Amino acid sequence: MDARTPDERGGGPPGRAAGETADGPVVAPDDLPDGLVVADADATVVCFNAAAAKITGIRAADALGRPLEEALPLQDMEGRRWWRVTDPYGGLAIRRGQPERNLLLGGREVLVSARYLRDGRGGPLRRLVVSLRGTEARRRTEVSHAELIATVAHELRSPLTSVKGFTATLLRKWERFTDDQKRLMLETVDADAHRVTRLIAELLDISRIDSGRLEVRRQRIDMVAAVRRHVQAQITAGRSPGRFMIRVCGALPDLWADPDKVDQVLSNLLENAVRHGEGTVTIEVTAATVTSGEGTAVTVGDEGAGIPEESMGRVFTRFWRGSKRGGTGLGLYIVKGIVEAHGGAITVGRAPAGGAEFRFILPAATPAFMA
Repeated sequence: MDARTPDERGGGPPGRAAGETADGPVVAPDDLPDGLVVADADATVVCFNAAAAKITGIRAADALGRPLEEALPLQDMEGRRWWRVTDPYGGLAIRRGQPERNLLLGGREVLVSARYLRDGRGGPLRRLVVSLRGTEARRRTEVSHAELIATVAHELRSPLTSVKGFTATLLRKWERFTDDQKRLMLETVDADAHRVTRLIAELLDISRIDSGRLEVRRQRIDMVAAVRRHVQAQITAGRSPGRFMIRVCGALPDLWADPDKVDQVLSNLLENAVRHGEGTVTIEVTAATVTSGEGTAVTVGDEGAGIPEESMGRVFTRFWRGSKRGGTGLGLYIVKGIVEAHGGAITVGRAPAGGAEFRFILPAATPAFMA
């Protein structure tokens, strides 16, 4: 006679479908994104879901009904057999589980954590629940962190070397230089210091975006005035006035957004269009419809070669620099984070003239003191 409950056998009370409770359907093990292995009080595998089969390369049919140690022969990094080291069935009865750690299974790394279900506090182990995850996501994160460190080290080395060299030279040989020479060296030091400050600001923004802590302090802003201000800044920096065209289409709704962060977005998109594009840079500001109601859309396009179709999906990722080197490759990643923190969206495509076209939409929203 099978002593398991109907739910343990995979069925339910009469008139109820398997995997269903009085409150409605429940999630089946095969629906879970992580691997799930369950062993009963006798250390026999009674559940081995599809994700576990994919992660381990072991078929569920080969694991079910077998002793856990044989079905899932895990080893630690020293090559010791994991189940004998941890001894979940014969070890301390006060243990509730094992935290996630890297283990080996057939030569491949697997992230494993375990939960011990007991009959009462300190009672015998009734069920052992094991969670399995692949290491690919963690490795991608580690690679991303390594790339970030390498990029930061590279970007800091050049300006800091320049700052150190010029300041040391001025301190040792101040009287030997003319006023013009001193001014030139100090201007170089100032520019390099600004470059370092900007990189640090980018890193702080990335940290806030990744942790979901990017604050948006909404104020009423004039998007057209902001666009004109940034175009004027480009002209003041030496760009030709004829290189820019601003179009304002129709009446715009009142827009409440963080002015400093909107400035970051506009500055980055215009700088990219000028540096990496060609011909006329067209900035169009128009009203837009968003899920929450009204919004403002800004489109920045150029007449250059554009972005290859195969690269479109990577434009807003970290370290994407396109075909031209230079810069940290973090700007567009931050732009996307800022726009999304406002509840908006940004896309990239091909401009009518053939170059790259970035379009972002911000909802009209409400001021911070009314939120």
